Amino acid sequence: MKLFRILWLSLFIVVAQAAWGYGGGSSSKACEKPGFSRFSPPDKAEVSPNTEFSFIASPNTKPQTIKVIVKDIPVPIAVKPVAQGYAVSGVLPAALRGVYARIGIAAEGASQCKGSGGWLLNIGE
Repeated sequence: MKLFRILWLSLFIVVAQAAWGYGGGSSSKACEKPGFSRFSPPDKAEVSPNTEFSFIASPNTKPQTIKVIVKDIPVPIAVKPVAQGYAVSGVLPAALRGVYARIGIAAEGASQCKGSGGWLLNIGE
């Protein structure tokens, strides 16, 4: 009879540990990456050099971590809090002419998760 109880107890412990391993007792926050939207000018638009661009970063974005790079050139940006998150704006580098260039965005979210995004523009002569 004691052997039967020991076997049941052992089985219970094994099943409980397996369930715990699948996150049954975890209290950590999920990774929530920052998002980016409302790109202006729109994706694949034809623009002139020195054209202003803008986008919205989600509310969970740490504004001081937002970085913008256009064709390997870091671009200075202005960040302003708005109801939807953060309005970010900048100006395309004057040196870029007659090329397609991606406006690349990188930032960190409130839970230390990194996010990226961007869009493509056709920069005329």
